[in-house]
Amino acid sequence: MSVNDDAPPTDAELAEAQALIESWLHRTLADNPVVQAVERDDTTGERRWFLRVTGEQKPVFSVWFHLRQRSLHVETYVMPAPMERHGEFYEHLLRRNIRFHGLAFAIGDEDAVFLIGQIPVERIDEAELDRLLGSTYAYVEQCFRPAMRIGFGSRFTG
Repeated sequence: MSVNDDAPPTDAELAEAQALIESWLHRTLADNPVVQAVERDDTTGERRWFLRVTGEQKPVFSVWFHLRQRSLHVETYVMPAPMERHGEFYEHLLRRNIRFHGLAFAIGDEDAVFLIGQIPVERIDEAELDRLLGSTYAYVEQCFRPAMRIGFGSRFTG
């Protein structure tokens, strides 16, 4: 392996990845009925976009795509920290992580639950973007309601 094999992508390579992502986002908005909106986050000067997605188990959520120096990071807020049965709640999510491909549950600010993943810039293509969005959607849909029943069950029973 040469020293340059581990070099970060060039500005031109990042610009190319950004153009590919933006093209894919516009096409996805037009073609995918669960995607309700796509916006670029211009407040930070970073390459960040979010997609507003409608689901069945979790009616609305946002999926963030953040093109960094070496990777494309994807994340979505899943739910706040549990109010009860903490151990069972986190065990449930950790056991789900084993079956996931390229994404995992994580604890973020205020102990909220996020689903996160990342891929190297050189792996970004439309198929991989489709996989990331599709997996994010599927994992949230599969896990949201069971996790809510565990961590917030007393709020939903009589």
